[in-house]
Amino acid sequence: MKVPMIMLSSVTELHSYIDRTQLTTELGGTQEYCHEKWISHRTAIEGFALMVKRTAQILQSFGTELAETELPNDIQATSNLLGTHINKKSKMKEDLLVALGQGSRLLESINEPVVRDPDHNMNQDELENLATVQRLLSQLNETERAFDEFWERHKTKLEQCLLLRHFEHNYREVRCLLDQVAERLTAFSEVGISPAHADHIFRELSSHEERVCVTQALAREGDELIQNTHYAEDSIQPKCIELRAVNEELSTYLRAKKDHLLRAIELHHSLERAAKWCDDGIYLLASQPVDKCQSHDGAESALQEIERYLDTAGQNKLTDPSAICRDFETVLNLEFRKVFQKQVSMQEMFEKRRVSLKKLAAKHTRPVQPVAPRPEAIKSPLSSPGESLHTTCPEVLPLQSNRSASMSEEDENLAILRKHVMNELLETERAYVEELLCVLQGYASEMDNPAMASLMPIPLQNKKDVLFGNMPEIYHFHKRTFLRELNWNMLYLQIYEKYCQNKPRSESLWRQCSDCSFFQECQKKLEHKLGLDSYLLKPVQRITKYQLLLKELLKYSKGCEGSEDLQEALTSILGILKAVNDSMHLIAITGYDGNMGDLGRLLMQGSFSVWTEHKKGHAKVKDLARFKPMQRHLFLHEKALLFCKRREENGEGYEKAPSYSFKQSLNMSAVGITENAKGDNKKFEVWCNSREEVYIVQAPTSEVKTTWVKEIRKVLTTQLETPLECYALYITWNNGVCLGGCKRRFRQKCIM
Repeated sequence: MKVPMIMLSSVTELHSYIDRTQLTTELGGTQEYCHEKWISHRTAIEGFALMVKRTAQILQSFGTELAETELPNDIQATSNLLGTHINKKSKMKEDLLVALGQGSRLLESINEPVVRDPDHNMNQDELENLATVQRLLSQLNETERAFDEFWERHKTKLEQCLLLRHFEHNYREVRCLLDQVAERLTAFSEVGISPAHADHIFRELSSHEERVCVTQALAREGDELIQNTHYAEDSIQPKCIELRAVNEELSTYLRAKKDHLLRAIELHHSLERAAKWCDDGIYLLASQPVDKCQSHDGAESALQEIERYLDTAGQNKLTDPSAICRDFETVLNLEFRKVFQKQVSMQEMFEKRRVSLKKLAAKHTRPVQPVAPRPEAIKSPLSSPGESLHTTCPEVLPLQSNRSASMSEEDENLAILRKHVMNELLETERAYVEELLCVLQGYASEMDNPAMASLMPIPLQNKKDVLFGNMPEIYHFHKRTFLRELNWNMLYLQIYEKYCQNKPRSESLWRQCSDCSFFQECQKKLEHKLGLDSYLLKPVQRITKYQLLLKELLKYSKGCEGSEDLQEALTSILGILKAVNDSMHLIAITGYDGNMGDLGRLLMQGSFSVWTEHKKGHAKVKDLARFKPMQRHLFLHEKALLFCKRREENGEGYEKAPSYSFKQSLNMSAVGITENAKGDNKKFEVWCNSREEVYIVQAPTSEVKTTWVKEIRKVLTTQLETPLECYALYITWNNGVCLGGCKRRFRQKCIM
């Protein structure tokens, strides 16, 4: 391309070609122009344009990321995602504000001449720069506005998602809670077995009613989400409908059951008053001595006592069974019939006693006067004995008849008393089972309740088995087996031995944590007047109660059918009590390195004074030991005899029980016994190694000594493996050793 070139020699010559208004001052013109400033503005404008473009791209990319994000299905993930997006949005917002700030400063720089001189006219370049910056700022503001609108929609959706996840989580928890409530409700008996039990059930139902109320609150929460145009309305609405339906169903059921229980409580109190009145009446009859009632004054006094007691019936007596059946038709159970039958039996007893006492009181006792017999009363030897008896003793037969009637009445009373004892056994057994259940539900189960975890001290955590021992096993045995059959299979009652052995550990843990808020809260919920320690003692008290009831039952059953079985049951349970007592001593032994289980069953235990003798040497020790016996507690097992030293009793409760330090053990397969030691009929000798070691044992009484010697001989006889030669030799022995081959040592003749 050809361009004409004009060579100028001066500025003046330049002015002939270009107007002075188009030239800068350096060339003699009037236009204000700074090249450095123009370069600065152009550079800043190009940088700002690039920043606007990059910011728009970043916002577009972030918006695409948000739009493509899948909503999580759990609370934590949704919360984390919301937090992450908020942080990213804040960073985007900071970058956007930086760009806006840079554009504003650039615009101020371009407008600076006009600000300085209002009459200043911008040149074409300045006008173009101004328009460019204003366009970029407008574009940036539009991008910010669009992003903010999109962010608000996205944030709202994430927040609604989080609310939905919370609602769904609460819904699942409430459904689980409602299922638990429904399951617990099915476990409740209809009317309870006592007023206390019915009251406890009523309180439980009230607590469940409060728990069911949370469904209403959750349903209202769902309604609020729907009213706020939640995007998941189709998912929320069915759940709200279901919650209200379940709430209505359970609430209706609970109200009906509470009304049912209130009627039952009223009936229970009536039955309880009637039962107590019957029991007091039966004991009144039992406390009236039959022999004292044979006199006129005694019969009159007893009759008045009965009449006074019958006057106290008042509101205690079940007067009209048909009315009770009508008023309490929905809550009647076997308990009512049992109490009413008891009342009928007691009334029969009272009526029979009244009739007998009235007859006795109506008789007029005639004074006895020493008069001579009439001649006609003296019969000749030819008179028959029957005629003489009938003539001379006209009152004998009526007296015999009265005695027979009295004996018949006494037998009937004994039968009723036997029935009363059996009823007491059944009633106390039911109450005992209910108390165990109350402790297991009100304390043991609460130790697994997360809501109560904050109230439990650290020493109590994970120690449920220590505190309650095998109480669940005892409860299930009495609930499923013993209470149903009462068949006196005493072997099953040995589970109490395990419970009693754990009792010291349980008491120690209780004393350590008894003041904690957990136990106080549980006791408050159960409305117990006594603390948990009183209920932990119930199994120990119950196992001793059986022998008292059996003794009382046996007292009223002498000569009756089944009395031998009762005696056998009493013997069995006394044996179990002895075994429990022995085992409590056994677990207190310290210092024994072996396994107690290898020693066989514990047969006996007791405290003795013990001297020791040695065959070779130790003469001084022997003489000293003669005057200073050792106090030792002996434990006789099937395979060993343990010598222990009793320690001082310290501590509280079960910790007051003594402890024993192990000192010596004798293998029963190598033990011999001398029944009579010189100088005292309470002493016997236990020895081994051909009498190289002799233990002289002094019992507290001769009876204790006889019992121990008999038991030791029984153990030795059981363990003895006798060859045939020993039968032939029979009493062949030398220095206490049988020569028949059995190698047993006896102080007197060989027992074989």
